[in-house]
Amino acid sequence: MALTKIQTTTGTATPAELGRTLVHEHVLVGFPGWELDAKAPKFKRAEAMARAVDQMQELRGHGVGTFVDPCPMDLGRDAVFLAELSQKSGMRIICTTGAYFEAEGNTYTFRHLPIEEITAIYVQEIEQGIGETGIKAGAIKIATGAPTVSAYERKLVTAAARAAKITGVPLISHTQDACCGHDQIDMVTGEGVPADQLLVGHSDGRDDFDYQQSLAARGAYVGFDRFGISLFQPDEVRVKNVLKLAAAGHLERVLMSHDSIMCWLGRPVPYANTFEAMLDMLPEWRSTHIFKKIVPMLREGGMSEREVETILVDNPRRLFAAGLAH
Repeated sequence: MALTKIQTTTGTATPAELGRTLVHEHVLVGFPGWELDAKAPKFKRAEAMARAVDQMQELRGHGVGTFVDPCPMDLGRDAVFLAELSQKSGMRIICTTGAYFEAEGNTYTFRHLPIEEITAIYVQEIEQGIGETGIKAGAIKIATGAPTVSAYERKLVTAAARAAKITGVPLISHTQDACCGHDQIDMVTGEGVPADQLLVGHSDGRDDFDYQQSLAARGAYVGFDRFGISLFQPDEVRVKNVLKLAAAGHLERVLMSHDSIMCWLGRPVPYANTFEAMLDMLPEWRSTHIFKKIVPMLREGGMSEREVETILVDNPRRLFAAGLAH
């Protein structure tokens, strides 16, 4: 049965209560097998919590009310940590169910489970809670690799779409190399889920306005959600294409975020040997970067304050409201 409110790590919320929302950020991330790496820095929970609380409070200073962490279940998701962080920082946090794409996920179990059981697992984490925690997922993460969608990924995206149809929660995706967004839309809508219940993530991974516009034209949300990751694309290119989408009449289909990470479990291979080294490589890859630099760039490009708030407030609200029972 479709939900009537949005699930957060500490209760429920209405769409109107979300406020300014970052739709794709991470608190903890660890690639599968991180715990096997005896050479990696040890995870210090109290230090990680203190650092995360500080960053959440800084975000609150920029008017952010909701932080969506679409960490899949096989990349170090820790719902208890997120709930404690929400309580200590005052930030509303939404976590997800769902699994990562084949090349970088933990695939053995889901490869063998039938699609009906995977759907039921996703629904259970949304309706009853994750494990024994009672903490409920408020969205579903889907992910596809490049250059094509594998059979494993197709199975998981289909299960996710079926669970989204049952519960009404949104789907938040990872796309590798900014491709296969249309495959994701096809799979999701093919299961009867409207395109506006899907955020096609990381669509800013290449300078391809035609691709981005084509996703928006089909009714899906287009994720410009890696601001600050200059290794993949300069922010100037991202800003240019956001402005072009707005000018083309697709402002209400744009969502912005950073895909930032507050605390890394293990080492962030293959990019750096330590998380600190990775942050040194990407000095603007922080969850506050949009407010400090990108919003001023959008204003300089002619975007009004009302249009900025459409991206940061109205569009996330519509995404999360799309499948709710009214």
